[in-house]
Amino acid sequence: MIVRISQLNLPPEYSPRQLLQAAARALRSNPEALSNLTTVRRSIDARGRSPRITVTADVTFSGTLRRRDRNVREIEPQSPPPPLVRAPHNGPRPLVVGAGPAGLMAALALAESGRKPLLIERGEATGPRAARVTGFWKQGTFDRESNVLYGEGGAGLFSDGKLTSRSKDRPRIRRFFETLVACGASPDILIDAEPHLGSDVLEALVPALRHRIESLGGEVRFGTRFERLEIEDGAVRGAVFAEETFRTDCCVLATGHSARDIYRMLAEQGVPLEQKPFAVGVRLEIPQPRIDTAQWGGPFPALGSASFRLTRREEGDARSCYSFCMCPGGLVIACASSEGLLTTNGMSLSKRDLPFGNAGFLVPVRPDDFPADSVPVLAGIEFQRRMEAAAFAAGGSDYSLPAQRLTEFLAEATPSALPTERSCTRARPAALREVLPEFVADTLTQALPKMLRGLRGVVLDEGLLYAGETRSSSPVRVLRGEDSQSTGLRGLYPCGEGSGYAGGIVSSGLDGLRIAEAILTAG
Repeated sequence: MIVRISQLNLPPEYSPRQLLQAAARALRSNPEALSNLTTVRRSIDARGRSPRITVTADVTFSGTLRRRDRNVREIEPQSPPPPLVRAPHNGPRPLVVGAGPAGLMAALALAESGRKPLLIERGEATGPRAARVTGFWKQGTFDRESNVLYGEGGAGLFSDGKLTSRSKDRPRIRRFFETLVACGASPDILIDAEPHLGSDVLEALVPALRHRIESLGGEVRFGTRFERLEIEDGAVRGAVFAEETFRTDCCVLATGHSARDIYRMLAEQGVPLEQKPFAVGVRLEIPQPRIDTAQWGGPFPALGSASFRLTRREEGDARSCYSFCMCPGGLVIACASSEGLLTTNGMSLSKRDLPFGNAGFLVPVRPDDFPADSVPVLAGIEFQRRMEAAAFAAGGSDYSLPAQRLTEFLAEATPSALPTERSCTRARPAALREVLPEFVADTLTQALPKMLRGLRGVVLDEGLLYAGETRSSSPVRVLRGEDSQSTGLRGLYPCGEGSGYAGGIVSSGLDGLRIAEAILTAG
């Protein structure tokens, strides 16, 4: 029989032999009665004096289950997935706009089904894009079409590569993760409770995913800016890009939350949109050893670098506040997709072994906070733009990030010189209250000290704030119905973060799969 055993408690540096012995103890059996032991899930339990690893494992057991135990149960053998059926299709090729996680997975699923999609991306392929972004970080040389936010891999290419998700859609998550492993990701992502890739791994993985699309008959074009839709009788009949009109009745719109010109184009063409709440704030950097000590009681090399999640409820005049996109052992980075506008983000490499950890600390923004705009549905973008223009000016107008010591920000003191040791070298001292909306600054001032008490041993004097964090999610939603098509335009499939239906690499990839399935179901 095949038995699943959960809650196996092991030391951080456990061996295969220790795992086998723990499984045998759980079954009250000799290890010789166990075979084909496979880890299904593992996570870190830091609730005791020192962290432990909690493992769920499947094993073939030749004995008899002797007692009732909620952590031990017999399971049915897993059947292999059915072979892929490539159905013939005589209609026009589908168009996928945007090569982030949503667009890549939608294009892959369509290509696997024989639809031969055309995937277009305004930015460059991963290799030249990475070189251009390095120039931006070192010298402030900016390209409005290929940058930290535009290009193959999407904005997530330069991030921690976190693969966490609240979705319960286990079959699609498994399909997505197995695709990543086939493209070069570590098989550990299939079992870790909080898997991550790292930007260095993503730079190799994303081109491999593109090659899979191409090998299945798909086509990928870079440096191709989407200009407008061709519409007839309330339906998509084509798209215009790079002085070419492409005839299609199916367009997957996966342009990401920074493609603001796309929102304006959609509004002008009458595609239904709505305002959407989002959040803004700052990125806080603190020494990684402090985080390790707070979470685990000290460094544990076998576990890598510790992360955290912190929240604070609304209190008095202060809104709620939460940490976002925590990057252990990582870097704070500057981002821009338009000239004269600047935002920030965090990034980690696969080893997560740099001296500092960082996280966004965000405050909710509601539509009634938005300023007036000539197109009201786009007013949230204007809110972001004003913050980003202020950040650009405060950083010296050369794409250096404005930064301030945490204690000075809390005391509303004049900014002094920045610490020599920090992750982002192109940063300048600035009064961050001049960058942030008043309600955001007031909330952070009240919330941050209280939130950081949850990390015992973290010293406020060592904290460094960078501003501003504005692109955590889209301020606009492109409305779609139960059939996944735009509520006002047949054949347009809004998809991913930019359309307001995802938040992160995993949820975006899953949304791409769902959209592809909807297209295939529609015929």
